[in-house]
Amino acid sequence: MLAEVTSDALQFGPLLTGLIGGLALFLFGLDQMSESLKMIAGDGLKKVLATLTTNRFTGAVAGSIVTAVVQSSSVTTVLVVGFISAGLMTLTQSIGVIMGANIGSTFTAQLIAFKVTHYSLLLVATGFFLQFASRHDGVRYYGQLIMGSGLIFFGMQLMSDGTEPLRSYRPFIEMMHQMDRPFLGILVAAIFTAIVQSSAATTGLVIALAGQGFVSLDAGIALIFGANIGTCITAGLASIGKPREAVRAALAHVVFNIAGVAIWFAFIPELSALVQWVSPQSPELSGLARVAAETPRQIANAHTVFNVANTFMLIWFTTPMVWLVKRLVPEKPVSADRPGAPKYLDPLLLQTPALAVDVVRLELGRLGAAALHMMRGALHTIIHGSRQQVSQLHELDNHVDELHGAIVTYLGRLSQENLSDHQSEQLHEFLSVANYLESIGDMIESNLVEAGRDRIANRLMISKQTEAVLEALNREVIRATERAIESFVSGDVDSARIVLEAKSTINALADQAEVHLSGRLIADAPNRLAMYRLESEIMEYLKRMFYFAKRIAKLTANGRGRETEVPPQEAAENLDEVRV
Repeated sequence: MLAEVTSDALQFGPLLTGLIGGLALFLFGLDQMSESLKMIAGDGLKKVLATLTTNRFTGAVAGSIVTAVVQSSSVTTVLVVGFISAGLMTLTQSIGVIMGANIGSTFTAQLIAFKVTHYSLLLVATGFFLQFASRHDGVRYYGQLIMGSGLIFFGMQLMSDGTEPLRSYRPFIEMMHQMDRPFLGILVAAIFTAIVQSSAATTGLVIALAGQGFVSLDAGIALIFGANIGTCITAGLASIGKPREAVRAALAHVVFNIAGVAIWFAFIPELSALVQWVSPQSPELSGLARVAAETPRQIANAHTVFNVANTFMLIWFTTPMVWLVKRLVPEKPVSADRPGAPKYLDPLLLQTPALAVDVVRLELGRLGAAALHMMRGALHTIIHGSRQQVSQLHELDNHVDELHGAIVTYLGRLSQENLSDHQSEQLHEFLSVANYLESIGDMIESNLVEAGRDRIANRLMISKQTEAVLEALNREVIRATERAIESFVSGDVDSARIVLEAKSTINALADQAEVHLSGRLIADAPNRLAMYRLESEIMEYLKRMFYFAKRIAKLTANGRGRETEVPPQEAAENLDEVRV
């Protein structure tokens, strides 16, 4: 029997070093595993969210899969908040995903309950070798995954070894006995989870303590309940300053988790009996050794049963839950959005580059729509508009510049994330497209607006015949630009090639315009030379706009960036905006 350790004999320095250091390695390993899994399954992750959120049941499946990949229900819920604030998901769709996220989080608990700590350093060494000895991205990501797994288990071992002296420290034993009181256990775990912002960290620590025999199964279940409540804090913080739908999604997460705990609170003994029955037994052991051997797996299984059962019970009440959170978070009076404000660029999506790349593509569609809006009214305003109308055309470029600046800033932040080579290439292409579209706006703002002001100042009148020639060229340029933007947003290579093939049509119209203008140069009309210069400038700027449209189409036609596809619904909405 172990002798009781006094406070003088207990060395708190090594104990805290093992506990805190082990927790730090555990969290770092979890982060490494999460990052590698997101890189390995990035596009698959995006497709899961895009295709499995059509109803609450498939949404729950999507939430489970995504959380199992990113290793955090908090991250999944934060992503959902980002999707809602970007307009890519409705509140009803999000609730199914949030419920499924709690099921996915049990994967982490099951993983860390395995007794493989003796192989942790071997996993670290193997992962390190694969990560740094290979130049192939896929192998390096798998190396990072293996190394992260090893660090998780090594951190668990350090936490377990660090707390071993507490087995005979009476004050700690008495404190842990207090955890058998469910309300106190829930409260302590909720506070700790809110501080570290990771239910997996709480789960890992609880399982490590259970492995030393400090935590009974009933106490472990209460602590797991508290971790489920505490993990809501992350999504709550993420929703601050977001649209009302995003705040409601965070609140739905809180309501779901608290409701689940409330349902099971009075049935902890029954849940304990159930998981003891379904979990492996160690009858060859006795006393504390048996408790330490069996309890970690039992706690992990209780975590799984709790979350799976809650989802099956509460998923039928999605509609009442939506009604409740809408009553708790009512609508605000609608205020007019700034036309140049970004709609999709939520910073929360940056932590999953495969998803962030998609929203940049959608935002570029909006930038293209803003540039097209300027193009559609530019020629008529330059030829016929008043001084005020020309100034209004000039001001439209402010919206283009504002949105362009937001996209470039977001791309800069995204470039600092852990990207694959393909994603890095996409970022360069997206930056080029943003610059091409901004150049169209700048050309209208600076060059065509200046031409319009010269026309007004010098009282020049463009003839009907010349206007018809320029309008024919302008119409084809706008059509080509619209199709280029559509093809880029949707990834339609065939449409992009039509834009490239339009070069001959544009050149033919430009040649006809040039012949017409040359003939008009010798016409008997006042200010003929000034008119020729003005008309020639307009024609050249229209040709220059087509050049930028052609560059956008070329990126799509070459097949670059096709691995990232925008979900059909969102792509269609953006194409409608482009065509307006």
